[in-house]
Amino acid sequence: MTKYLISRILRALFSVVLVIAVIMVMIYSFLDKQSIFANDPSFTKMKLNAKETYMMQQWEKYGYLDYVPFADYLQEEVKAGRLTQEEADSARLAITAEEDDEHTKALVDAFTEKYRSEGYEVERLPGSYKIGTKKYKEGGEPRLYASKDVPLIKRLVTYFTGLIKVDNIHNVESIEGERGLTFTWRDPAYGGEKFSPAIMGNGTSYKYLLYFDDSFPYIHQNLVKIRLGVSYSVNRNIDVFNTMTDAQGPQKFTTITYPSGVVETTADDIHSLRYIPDTKDSSLLNQKYYVDNYTGVTTAKSGLSQMGYSFSIGIISVILAYLLAVPLGVMMALNKDKFIDKLGTFYIVFIMAVPSLGYIFIFRAIGSSFKLPTTFDMQNPTWLMYVLPVISLALPSIANLMKWLRRYMIDQMNSDYVKFARSGGLSEGEIFSKHILKNAIIPIVHGIPGSVLGALTGAIITERVYLVPGIGNVLTEAINKYDNGVIVGVALFYALLSVTSFILGDVLMSILDPRISFSSKTR
Repeated sequence: MTKYLISRILRALFSVVLVIAVIMVMIYSFLDKQSIFANDPSFTKMKLNAKETYMMQQWEKYGYLDYVPFADYLQEEVKAGRLTQEEADSARLAITAEEDDEHTKALVDAFTEKYRSEGYEVERLPGSYKIGTKKYKEGGEPRLYASKDVPLIKRLVTYFTGLIKVDNIHNVESIEGERGLTFTWRDPAYGGEKFSPAIMGNGTSYKYLLYFDDSFPYIHQNLVKIRLGVSYSVNRNIDVFNTMTDAQGPQKFTTITYPSGVVETTADDIHSLRYIPDTKDSSLLNQKYYVDNYTGVTTAKSGLSQMGYSFSIGIISVILAYLLAVPLGVMMALNKDKFIDKLGTFYIVFIMAVPSLGYIFIFRAIGSSFKLPTTFDMQNPTWLMYVLPVISLALPSIANLMKWLRRYMIDQMNSDYVKFARSGGLSEGEIFSKHILKNAIIPIVHGIPGSVLGALTGAIITERVYLVPGIGNVLTEAINKYDNGVIVGVALFYALLSVTSFILGDVLMSILDPRISFSSKTR
């Protein structure tokens, strides 16, 4: 079985890479890269050269191209020792290339020769003046840059090699004090009086690498980060994984002790402290609360994450579906062509025939008449707001499970081995429990891992109708807003969940049915 699992996992990973490669080809080759600015308010306000520069910077940030401005080239030359800082600072682009001084012209020629030889396109944007002044127009400063499209293979390799980032004590270039890790039994965020183990770093991107608190799952970490891709418009400049897993809702206030020793009741999440260069003394507030450049904090929220809401609703609906569908499917099979079977068949046909949006609105209207919440309210949450979304999600699953379990059981009841069992003197109860149900339930069990993991992906229609702040709407929103980073990240997330559910389903079947073996024997 081990050999089978290794082979299946490797084939699954290859399939995932292939799927992401196809999606990247479709996005980065067939779609106009200009479309990513469709929902960017900053872009519409810019003019002239500033607009062009902004486009290049964003295209580089989101993986379209390599972009090298002239100023970056000069700094690279300084670091390499081929230029002094004074020589780099004295190189200033004139309004046009013809007006450059000899020193600047020589550096421009070297820049052009270097990057054209490496396959880059070099472009110069001339500047312009306002009438009667010596100031540049807005965005009219002269620019010189080199750019080159990123090949698909390089983009794919970069994406997968950057999926997992492990924090370490060398992530920050300049720090105060010695680099290293510190373990404590009493977290200073709680004033050092509460038993709460934590591992903190100096030189790491995050101050707290591992810590405990009173929020599920109680142990948290910033050591390993999953990076599915940066969002451009859905949740601007935030990684897709963080978008799906960060808490939402109203602020959560707690009493904490800042690194400086100041104790306050605040919504600042002190355990999210991250290093931001040159910020400790940048404001009086930072000087009051912090002792070094670990000043970046996020706001603690009291609600669940997108994934949390989707999974909560999804897993409850899965449990409800199996609890209802299994006994109902068994009753339909045991009472074939009788009233209960016809009633169950009517329900199955109704669910299959009526569009999902139709019966969702029907049950929403029914629930509203019973004063059940029809939308999610994160400001005033109540367990009642889960009722209608759970029912709406469970309805089609119940029908599907009933249909297949009835079919499998009837097939088993008409099998020859059941007739032989009866002739052998086994009671109907023994035949049902030891043979019919056991064999009929195996294909149903195969779908359990897929149903559970599928709950993490959310339900697009249900979440839209009930305004659930879940993950189901992320992909469609990303497509509508041309947020390519989110599209690729969510597709990878869905693909990994799919292949994992298939493998777990096979393993579960082999556990329940000893006749299924994943090992091959030669004679």
